[in-house]
Amino acid sequence: MKEIVSAVMDAVHSAGMVEVEVSARHVHLSQEHVELLFGPGAKLTHKRPLSQPGQFLAEQRVTLIGPKGTKERVAVLGPARSATQVELSRSDCMALGVEAPVRESGDVKGSGAITIQGPCGTLDLKEGVIIAHNHIHVTAPDSIRFNLKDKQRVSVAVMTERPVVFKDVIIRVSTQFSCKMHIDVDEANAAMVHGFTLGKIIR
Repeated sequence: MKEIVSAVMDAVHSAGMVEVEVSARHVHLSQEHVELLFGPGAKLTHKRPLSQPGQFLAEQRVTLIGPKGTKERVAVLGPARSATQVELSRSDCMALGVEAPVRESGDVKGSGAITIQGPCGTLDLKEGVIIAHNHIHVTAPDSIRFNLKDKQRVSVAVMTERPVVFKDVIIRVSTQFSCKMHIDVDEANAAMVHGFTLGKIIR
């Protein structure tokens, strides 16, 4: 079965297409903040793997508190990172009363503020809230096959009942990634993305 799936996805990539995944609101925590929220010595507990190698959904959940509202049981993704980051959709930001810029993951300087609550502590995060810029993770071999470069901007035509072309999609090349496009829930709802969905890369 694994060989069949691999062959299918190889054919998909050869046709210049990419699988589109929806990334719901979630939090990345530094180890310092893991211990602040869940107790001294706490570590993120693996619940299930994500599509990107080495990444996982943690058993732990947190509550996000903004000036206008609260989001409970928000997913925490592991492993722990060097800096804490909260990724929200624009709709989430409006519901919470949070201002957040559209940024690439990791670019948190001057980004939004929020309060994160765990069972053992509360964190007043001064910056770290972003709306993730849509992007495509590309393996090094696929970048050669597609003739794509890291940080390149492309468009992607999403193949659904309500076709949408996303422009200014960032290419992120790494030997650590698997080939997937990530969009947030607002973008997915606008394009009626659900289940297995493909997008055609347009230069």
